[in-house]
Amino acid sequence: MNKNYYAILMAGGVGSRFWPVSTVDFPKQFHDMLGTGETLIQKTFSRLSKIVPKENILILTNERYNQLVLEQLPQVKQDQVILEPVMRNTAPCILFASLKIQRQNPDALVVVAPSDHWIEDEDQFVANLHKSFEYCSQNNVLMTLGILPTFPNTGYGYIEYNKLDNNPIKKVVQFREKPDYATAKAFIQSRNFLWNAGIFIWSIRSITEAFETFLPEMIHLFEKGKTFYNTSREQEFINEIYADAENISIDYAVLEKARNVYVLPATFDWNDLGTWGSLHEKLPKDEQFNAVVNATMILENASNNIIRTEGKKLVVINGLSDFIVVDKNDTLLIFPKDKEQEIKKISMLLDQK
Repeated sequence: MNKNYYAILMAGGVGSRFWPVSTVDFPKQFHDMLGTGETLIQKTFSRLSKIVPKENILILTNERYNQLVLEQLPQVKQDQVILEPVMRNTAPCILFASLKIQRQNPDALVVVAPSDHWIEDEDQFVANLHKSFEYCSQNNVLMTLGILPTFPNTGYGYIEYNKLDNNPIKKVVQFREKPDYATAKAFIQSRNFLWNAGIFIWSIRSITEAFETFLPEMIHLFEKGKTFYNTSREQEFINEIYADAENISIDYAVLEKARNVYVLPATFDWNDLGTWGSLHEKLPKDEQFNAVVNATMILENASNNIIRTEGKKLVVINGLSDFIVVDKNDTLLIFPKDKEQEIKKISMLLDQK
């Protein structure tokens, strides 16, 4: 296994669209959302460790989730867990992790990956990562994996590449924000758009150079304590300066501005598992398209529902279609699937109380 390969596993999100299972205190990446016996972060770590040495996988998370990470990933040491003292979007935390890696290995090649996505065919994922690492080792580029769109999804950002580019790795023309349905349909018909999965690959040299170009104030802030990285004084320094970092995403701050961004169309199936509806798509279903996690079911005149309970609770449903039914501790959610985006608002209101 190549010792220059590193991974930054992003595990700081709250996953509020999966309330009541996912909460601020116990977000979705730490749950077994698919009923497989493994949590999402465990599955992601296992997937990455097929190509990246386990000791080179850094877990980026909020300080409140430190113990959850160590409990669910016992093979990880404390110094592999990077703790954000406050939420500051993806650019500051990726820079922090990158400077840590740079101090360890200036020849490092890094993949940045979310901890809560579903990926089918992990062998293809590893093959795609290997091809990307190889390309980044030989070229000063910032790479991403793009997903071949299967329908005009309005919930994802898109990556546009040159139609005439016949190379397997293609130069990105531009990133496009989440479109309306008509625009998404036009993207699909154009055949040169990919879904943005938020999986990035680059050399440590390329990404730090990009930060110097596009976020010089931020890199200056973090480099004040470069001698502290990977030492006992690191966290104290980060706690002092982190809130001063700009709250900005890596996409907006760097990737949408850089001219050396390339994309590899992925050869694996992918889902961001962003909502109960997207989870429903990936779970096994009965003849009436009902998906069940944990529950023991008696269903009559019921179709296209997703039902999830704690333990093996008996659930009896008659005359219900296109609903989300979730039982979690002292909360029962029964919600229409076509209004699932409103679940986030409910969880946010409850967090404020």
